[in-house]
Amino acid sequence: MTSTAPAGGSASTVPVVSVRPVTLSAPGRGADLRVRVTAPATGHRLPVVVFSHGMTLGMDDYAPLVDFWAAHGFVVIQPTHLDSLGLPPDDPRNPLIWRIRTDDLTGVLDQLEAVAAAVPGLAGRIDHGRIAVAGHSWGAQTASTLAGARVVDADGTAGESMADSRVRAAVLLCLPGTGGADLSPLAVQYFPFMSPDFAELKTPSLVVAGDADQSPLTVRGPDWFTDGYRLGPGVTDLLTLFGAEHGLGGIQGFHDTRTTDESPERVAVVRQATLAYLRTALGLDDDAWPTARLSLAEVGEPLGKVDSK
Repeated sequence: MTSTAPAGGSASTVPVVSVRPVTLSAPGRGADLRVRVTAPATGHRLPVVVFSHGMTLGMDDYAPLVDFWAAHGFVVIQPTHLDSLGLPPDDPRNPLIWRIRTDDLTGVLDQLEAVAAAVPGLAGRIDHGRIAVAGHSWGAQTASTLAGARVVDADGTAGESMADSRVRAAVLLCLPGTGGADLSPLAVQYFPFMSPDFAELKTPSLVVAGDADQSPLTVRGPDWFTDGYRLGPGVTDLLTLFGAEHGLGGIQGFHDTRTTDESPERVAVVRQATLAYLRTALGLDDDAWPTARLSLAEVGEPLGKVDSK
């Protein structure tokens, strides 16, 4: 069978080691930050991806992406955010949980040496100059704040920047769009912080969206998830997957019951495309992403398309 996944990633794979939980200090959070680290068993000067999960998921999800990236040379670090821990509605951290999520990612970057030391054989093998963030759904919004996106305050002004200069690239999967009148009553009530300002999202980024992703959080359709590409000056590319819903074919996990559009072929496209983008954006292979874009366009029955600025 001919593959419909784009070429452009690293062709070689290596054995992978995964360690969980690695416990990191997080003063003021109310609980230590626990992460999973998945890393190549061999190699040096390894690039890093810090991955933020979607709502109620955690460090053990997204194996189809995480294991693939690691097998192709990336150290992937997955924090478990507080929303996965079943906080009661009256928990005082709830109103700022979106900000605590961003602090989780920053805390990982602040403690990269501790992360490496907790994984046998990883110390001294991380490339601190090649760091990316990635995330899915709410996690994509979280990752985007380190790339320059800001959350609009109640008075309609963009809040403070939490951009991190250590981050050189971002992969934003099903990134929530603009707030205000675009939010559904459900989102206004429970997720008012899903009101991003993309004007300062200047870090090179790839947005991935499904053209059948009908979200209860917006009164708009699937195009809501493309706002970051339209409005973020650093978002260089948009990968739109045909027929994909919010799980993008099953990126949360193989045979995951939360996936409404299970498609191994679609997951393969996401894996190969994101790997290729990361390799080019982090300066590992200038040809990886152009090759992936071209190969996707040349497939007889493509599973998606790429728009580039």
